[in-house]
Amino acid sequence: MKRPLVNPLDTNHSSEAEEMGRFYQETLGFVPNSLFTMMHRPRIATAFLEMNKAVMENKGRVTSSLKRLLAYISSMTTGCRYCEAHTIRAAVRYGAEQEKLENIWEYQTHPAFSDAERAVFDLAVAASQVPNAVTDEISERMREHWEEGEIVEILGVIALFGYLNRWNDSMGTKLEEPAADDGVELLGEKGWTRGKHQY
Repeated sequence: MKRPLVNPLDTNHSSEAEEMGRFYQETLGFVPNSLFTMMHRPRIATAFLEMNKAVMENKGRVTSSLKRLLAYISSMTTGCRYCEAHTIRAAVRYGAEQEKLENIWEYQTHPAFSDAERAVFDLAVAASQVPNAVTDEISERMREHWEEGEIVEILGVIALFGYLNRWNDSMGTKLEEPAADDGVELLGEKGWTRGKHQY
C-alpha cells in the first residue's frame, strides 16, 4: 500500500490514549500503531484493550508464551506480516523457549513440542483459515489434552488475532521499528518481510 488506510492518532491525544500507551509499553516495549488507529473511535480501542487483557490473561496451563506462539501461528496462517512480527516479539518477551521459536513450523514432528501443543497449533491453523477448517478430529484431539475452559482461552487467542489480522492487513498499519527488527531477526530466514506495512 502507498499509505495506511487511516493514520494512527498521537499517544498524547488524550489521557485515555496515554493510559493505553503505558499498558502496551509494558507488554510490547512500544506503543502499537494499530491501537491508535482504533483510537479514532475510543470505545473500539477501549473494548479491544479489555478483550486483549481478558484473552491473554494467564490462567494456568495455557501459558503466556504458548498464547503468543499460538497467536503467531494464527497470524502466519492468515498472512498478516504486522501481527507476525508483533506476536513473535511477544513470544520472546513472554519466555518462549529458543528451540520452539526456531522450530515453530516443524511443531508436528519436532521433539520440542508436546502432543498437547501440537493439538493447539493444529487448531490454530484450521481455525485461522477461510473457510474454517476445524474438524471433528481436531476437536477430539483438543479434548484429549485440554479442559473446556482452557479450550475457550485458546480459541479466544485465535479469535482475537483474527480481528487483529483483518484490522492491520486491511488498514495497512505501519509496522513499528522494534517489531520490524524482531521480524527480520527471528523470521527473515523463513521469508518474512514488512510487506504492505512499510512506508
